[in-house]
Amino acid sequence: MGDVKKLIQNLEKNGFKNVQEYKTAGEAADYLNKAIDGKVVGFGGSKTLDNMGLKESLGSHNEVIWHWYPREGETTETERKSARNADIYLSSVNAIAETGEIINIDGAFNRLASVFYGHEKVYLVIGTNKITEDYDSAVWRARNVASPQNCQRYGLSTPCTVDGKCHDCNSPQRLCRGMSVIWKAPMAGEIEIVLIDEELGF
Repeated sequence: MGDVKKLIQNLEKNGFKNVQEYKTAGEAADYLNKAIDGKVVGFGGSKTLDNMGLKESLGSHNEVIWHWYPREGETTETERKSARNADIYLSSVNAIAETGEIINIDGAFNRLASVFYGHEKVYLVIGTNKITEDYDSAVWRARNVASPQNCQRYGLSTPCTVDGKCHDCNSPQRLCRGMSVIWKAPMAGEIEIVLIDEELGF
């Protein structure tokens, strides 16, 4: 686990006014259910959010849009597009550096686009296993830990599923097709960081 205190200090220095820390995923879920009510909520693909049961809990008092769980009559792609227009957007990250940089890698780019712009507020929900020492190690983690595990989860035929290392491959099933870096809080909109002192997602 990285230095959470140092991370919080650097996030605040980088302009993130709302940085929350919770001991457990349950406490974080309770907070999010109190903070988000009567809204249209879009989800980015995230095992962290899935493991926390947020689709079910937030869905009891919000309208939830998540392409992993398309609503009746919808498809994965139509749900991705609908989530773009949600009031609130939830995602996790692939890595976050103690120095404050936030790294995400994506295949369809829907998560990257929605985190960056278009919502009243974005919540990034992050387990402490995602914290690394610096920018370079955060990029390394996103490429060599998160991305291979994501490919393994889908049973894809990519080199990283064999040895757990990024080969910068040309596989048609490659999932790591775009990477985003957040250096500072956005000029428009708000991103709130929710840190959880547990290992969540990958």
